[in-house]
Amino acid sequence: MPRGRILLGHGSGGKLSHELIKSMFLPQLTNPILQTMDDSAVCSLQDSLKALPDKTEGRIALTTDSYVVRPLFFPGGDIGRLAVCGTVNDLSMVGATPLFLSAAFILEEGLLFSKLRRIIASLKKAAREARVNIVTGDTKVVERGSADSLFINTAGVGIVPKGINISGSNARPGDVVILSGSIADHGISVLLERAQMGFVNTVKSDVSPLNHLVAAMLRSSKNLHTLRDPTRGGLATTLVEIAHQSNVAIRILEEKILVKQEVAAACEILGYDPLYVANEGKLIAIVAPEDAGKIVDSMRKINYGQQADVIGEVLPEPKGKVLMKTRVGGTRIVDMLSSEQFPRIC
Repeated sequence: MPRGRILLGHGSGGKLSHELIKSMFLPQLTNPILQTMDDSAVCSLQDSLKALPDKTEGRIALTTDSYVVRPLFFPGGDIGRLAVCGTVNDLSMVGATPLFLSAAFILEEGLLFSKLRRIIASLKKAAREARVNIVTGDTKVVERGSADSLFINTAGVGIVPKGINISGSNARPGDVVILSGSIADHGISVLLERAQMGFVNTVKSDVSPLNHLVAAMLRSSKNLHTLRDPTRGGLATTLVEIAHQSNVAIRILEEKILVKQEVAAACEILGYDPLYVANEGKLIAIVAPEDAGKIVDSMRKINYGQQADVIGEVLPEPKGKVLMKTRVGGTRIVDMLSSEQFPRIC
């Protein structure tokens, strides 16, 4: 087991590179596909489909993402867990069952092996929770000062079952808007950890894989029109995006949007609106009104959906707008975030 730090030689493709992969990555991430060590992973969709009930036919979903969060570790998660959950969730938001992931690591010269080992272990644990296999990957090493310790790029492949059509353009007037839980946990957790303000950071990130939650929702009803995870830009920006994509209006109720007390206090001190703060373990569902009750019930029985509730509705007008009824009875327009509140949040 290597000790010390990453050297430029670990990215050479020679002995140090092979030692790094065989001692650091393969022992934790190994599976029959990854073990072949070929230039591409050859995966059997037929075998995967056989293992999935009622998914003998379907379409392929493909997503990719990069993770540059700072700091690498924060209460509730780290860059490894974030990379797996973010990719799994992007597949889940189109109704796909995630199957295979890739993970490419950009390592900075000088990165401690102890940190890398901890991140790989977290990535493995998240993949096991989501029940996905990491089947291929890559490592590159850049000079000290070029990558801020570690970046991760991922891609994910999943299967969308026959008959499922979930898209940001499918929201319809009369639909109900559901939120799976409290907002702003991830962004505030990362920000407080980064700022090191001299007090204990009690806010935990919500970074979580949501594929099992989505599967439970689909078992209860196929009338899911739109699913989105409100990451960068938060709940507000995501709802505005949906309103534009579907050419509808959305009205939400402020009193129904859950913000944890410690998150609300941090937002008030720092001057942030929780509606615009990133989440990494929540979803928005826009569903047919006749099935909203049973969908919420199914969510509350599953981990990461126990606080699910209806927070609003879809209206025909004014198109492309999101309106919020405030606690005092007024109405405000909820606009899209105009610029990054703080960078490097995921």
